[in-house]
Formats: sequence, structure tokens, C-alpha cells
Amino acid sequence: MRCAAWAGLSTVVPILCLAVPANAQDRSTSNAVTQAEDAFGFSVGREALGIYNADNARGFSPTAAGNVRIDGLYFDPAFDLNELLIDSTSIKVGLSAQGYPFAAPSGIVDTALRKPGDKAGASVLLSGDSFGTRSTEVTGSAPVTQRLALGYGLNLATTGFPDGTSNVNHSEALTLRWRPAPGIEVLPFAARLDDYDDESGPFFIPAGNFQPPVPPRHHFRGPAWADFRLIAQTQGLLASAVVGKSWLIRVGLFRSTFNQLHGFTNLLLDVQPNGSANRLLIADPPLAQRSLSGELRITRAITDGPRLHTFHLSLRERDARREFGGSQEFDLGPTTIYAEEDAAPPASYTFGPISRQRVRQDTFGLAYSGRWKGLGELGLGLSKARYRKTTELPGVPAVVGRDTPWLYNANAALIVSPAVSIYAGHARGLEESGVAPPNAANRNAPLPAILTSQTDAGLRWALNPKVKLIAGVFQLTKPYFGFDTAQTFRQVGQIRNRGIEFSLSGALTPRLDLVAGGVVLDARVEQGGQTSAAIGRRPVGVANHLINLNLNWRTPWLKGLALDASVTERGKMASTTDNAWSIVARQIVNLGARYSFRLSGKDVTARIQVYNLLDQYGLVSSGPGLYRTNQPRSVNGYLAIDL
Repeated sequence: MRCAAWAGLSTVVPILCLAVPANAQDRSTSNAVTQAEDAFGFSVGREALGIYNADNARGFSPTAAGNVRIDGLYFDPAFDLNELLIDSTSIKVGLSAQGYPFAAPSGIVDTALRKPGDKAGASVLLSGDSFGTRSTEVTGSAPVTQRLALGYGLNLATTGFPDGTSNVNHSEALTLRWRPAPGIEVLPFAARLDDYDDESGPFFIPAGNFQPPVPPRHHFRGPAWADFRLIAQTQGLLASAVVGKSWLIRVGLFRSTFNQLHGFTNLLLDVQPNGSANRLLIADPPLAQRSLSGELRITRAITDGPRLHTFHLSLRERDARREFGGSQEFDLGPTTIYAEEDAAPPASYTFGPISRQRVRQDTFGLAYSGRWKGLGELGLGLSKARYRKTTELPGVPAVVGRDTPWLYNANAALIVSPAVSIYAGHARGLEESGVAPPNAANRNAPLPAILTSQTDAGLRWALNPKVKLIAGVFQLTKPYFGFDTAQTFRQVGQIRNRGIEFSLSGALTPRLDLVAGGVVLDARVEQGGQTSAAIGRRPVGVANHLINLNLNWRTPWLKGLALDASVTERGKMASTTDNAWSIVARQIVNLGARYSFRLSGKDVTARIQVYNLLDQYGLVSSGPGLYRTNQPRSVNGYLAIDL
């Protein structure tokens, strides 16, 4: 955790993380390379780096698995958390997850909430790119009293996407920070996103065991009327209270909603090597998702000389509802991936009945963390989950699934020397599996919850006071989902991901910062015998390796000028369930510069970056047998002004 320094082991206060940086509203200082603690995944402002992200950690999606946290507390999003509420996001795996009371096998996405500062201030950020994106963002803090401060955010944007589609969106956010007494903090917040005219870009499905030809870059060929209109909202409350010298009570309550007023899926079916295809549009009726979630955590810290014993009692709750189905198909007939689509929109729609699903889950857990200064750390956790999923399909009785598994984790770290620590851990979790892909017979249907397990070990080595190396090995196992012979997406076996990962980060010189990481992954599928469909050995969409290097150099010839570069090498990945075809390896090189200066007494940063400098353009996997294009070479930039 960002504030697990435990300076002086005499009180529980170091666990609080209540202090807010003086520049909490500033945007001119955002720099992922200089702020990242490791290379496993980090984002701040408009910048991100690392070998993992919220949708992929060690070959799995921690977001789809339900492992999202806000300031360390459990959060189940129906839609991504509004960016105006986010200070930074970190991916926690292996040793970087040490100190979290309840480990998650697929990694943890921990988002730090942007909190109002003690001083009035605001930032304006103007950004754009060569795809046509233009946005204006304003964020800031306004103290009301000595104990109460208001944070606010507003963003208005037209976004251009790599496949030539675009949208118009605006979002707003408000946060209050109230400290009625020493050691007590209450943070209510709310945010809303409105998305308009969000065109549905095409998915490509080839007619056989080959990849479809690559379409022209950044050129959307319709139909323009097949677009999305959605509203996403988040409301929440974070509260912390220090009781005496050794008790801490934390509460997080969250409501996340996603309302799709209309939406489309744009499929190009039976794509031939010459680019000919059939276009199928799938229109969705108005659909809603809603999730209520939260956690109550009571922490007791006991100091015993050089030892710190911390006990956590936790209750996590989730009540999630999802609507799906009822869609209507429109066969627009033969076309090519190069042709303009000029079909007229339907005069009316006839949607079918909607399916509904509700998940209720409560998890009661007890965790222990013991730290012995100069010796090491021990973490233990045990939870009991009660899970109930009710699925209501049209014309059939409701199906109710229940499970009450025991979940557990254990990890230990040993300080071998002042510079070297070694660790090992094991965890068992109950996780979600996401939804069926757009080309499935059960399209968008929620998949069942699954039991997963993870074992990992490694070391942390401080090469010098400013540079550290983390290296480890891991193995994760969980059920594997793919297509059966009826094109239904369901469990077809087990998957085992075994890998080696590393992170090297820090200041190499007073002017040069480095964040580098990599993962080599041996992912294997074991067919479960539930289907006669051909199942390959490698899971779809999982690269066999990924290397990421980031450099930031503060130049000596002009104060405030920094140059940066990043290189990502992604290995080959299977793109069909039977492994008949794979996406080739790809290298992405980015170059950028930022210039920070003072203008009329204000901090200003101008930033420009060339993404995919070598223009490695082609297809990426969006699911078994389903393809989209990656982002070609582009130029983006922003101007941040702290007022």
C-alpha cells in the first residue's frame, strides 16, 4: 500500500492514509515514470505504464474477476469508475500486494480516490490527438471551512478512436472531505458520465482458419446510425475513524449504475481473404446494470517491541443486477471491409423479452498481519462467502445457484539482508468470469462465478537506495471458457497459467528514471470433457511474453524539459479456441516530451507524445475467432495549467 511505511511502530495511525498531498488537485505534475513504485501496472492522469492493467494481470482480468478496490476497500463496478474521481491506479500482484488483508488470486486493481486539498486551487487540462479527440477538463478544490473541503471536476470531450469511430461525452464529479474531529474523515462523492453518438466499430469474424485482411486504418465505414447512448453514475462514501491508539474503523459504501439507452454490435461475418463479408447488426433494447457494494473493516494494531500485530475484521457485501438479451438482428447483406455502408436505419424495432440476473454475496473475513522489524512479515486470511445467483430467462422458471466456499490466503516475507527480501504466498478466491463475447450464441450472458487459486514466490532486491528489483514466479488455476459445437460460450476446461515476472524501477541517475518489467507466461488449457469442440493447448488472447521499458530523462540544457520513451514487446497469442490461428508478436515504440515551466506565477506543463512510432498496425484478438484492429501511429498531447 502507498502508505504502509509504518514509520515508528507505535500506533495504528500509519494505516490510515488520511493525509492528502498539498497538490492533490494539480495535473501539471503527473508523470507515470517518476511516480510508479514498480512496473506491474500504474496510471496517473492521462498516462499509464506497466506489464499489467485493470483488464489483464498474469493472463486474467482482475476487473472481470471482481478484484477492484477504492483506497483498499471492496468495490464492484457496473461501469468503470469515473476518471474525474481517480488520483491514480495501481495493479497489485505478488510482493506488491503484500500488506493487503485479503489477497485475490487474479491480482488487485487499487484506485486511489482524488481528495480535495486543504488549499483552494484548480487545474485546467486541454488535450487532443491526431484521431480527432478534443477535450477540456477542469478539476479543483475549494475549502469551505477548516474541516470541510469541496472537490469538483468537469470534462467535455469529442473522442476519436483508432478504428475511425467517435463519440461526444461529458462527465461531472463532486467530492466532499469532512474532518469533524481529529482522526475522523468522511468522504462522500458522486460522478456521472453521459456518452452520445458513440458509433459501433466493426468486429471481424473470418470464414475459416485464417485471419481476415487488415482494413484501412482510422476509417469507419458505417453505418453511422448504429451507435451507443449511455449514462454511467457512481455514488459512494468513504469514512475512517481512529478509536483510541490502536483501533481503526473504515467503511466504504458504493453504488454503480450503467444505463444503455440504445446500443449496437457491428459484426462482419464470414470474412474472406479478399475482404468480402456479410454485415450483421445486432440492436439492443434499453438495458441497465446496477451494483451496490461495500466493506466494513475494523482494524486493531498491537505493538510489541519491534513487532507489530495487526488484526482485520471485514464484512464485504454485493448486490448486483444485470439485464441482457432481447436484441434484434438486422442482416445488411454482402459487403466488404473496404465498402461504405449506406443502409437506411430501421423504421422501428421489435425487441424480444429481456433476461435478468441478480447476484447477492456477502463475505465475512478475519485477517492477520505480523511485522517484525528487521526480520520479516507474515499474512494470514480466512473468509466465508455466501454467494447466490438468480437468473431469469424468458419462458422458463428462475434458476438459482448457491455456493458457500471458504476462501483463504497466506503469505510470508523474510528480510535476508538490508537489501534483500524473499516472499511466498498462496490464495484461494471466489471470482466472476465476465460475460460471453459478441459472437457467441449466448452473447453478453453473464458467466458463472468460479473458484480460483494462486501460488507465487519471489524476491525484492534494493540494488541501491533508489533502484529496486522485484522478481518472482507464479501459478494460477481457474476454469476456462470457450465455444462448444453450438457456438455457446461456456466452461470447456481448466486453465493453468505459470510464469516468471520482474520489475526494475527507480532513478538510475539524478536525471534518468527507469521503470522496466516483463512477464514470460506458460499458459495451458486442460480440456474438461464437457464439449466435443476442438480445444487447443493455449488459451485465447494470452500472450506468451510481454516486456515493457519506460525511460524519463530530465535534460541538462533546458530546465523543465524532459524526454521520455517506452518500448513494449508483446509475444504471440492464440486467437481461436482450437489454436488454429495466432496473433503475431508486436513491438510498440512511443516517444514523448514534456516541458514544465512557470507562466504568470502558475505551473504549466506542455506534453506531446508519438504513439506507435513504427506504425505496427494490424489485428488484435477480442475473443475466440473475433478480431479488431490495434491503434496505428498517432500523435497526442495536452496542456496542463495549475491555477
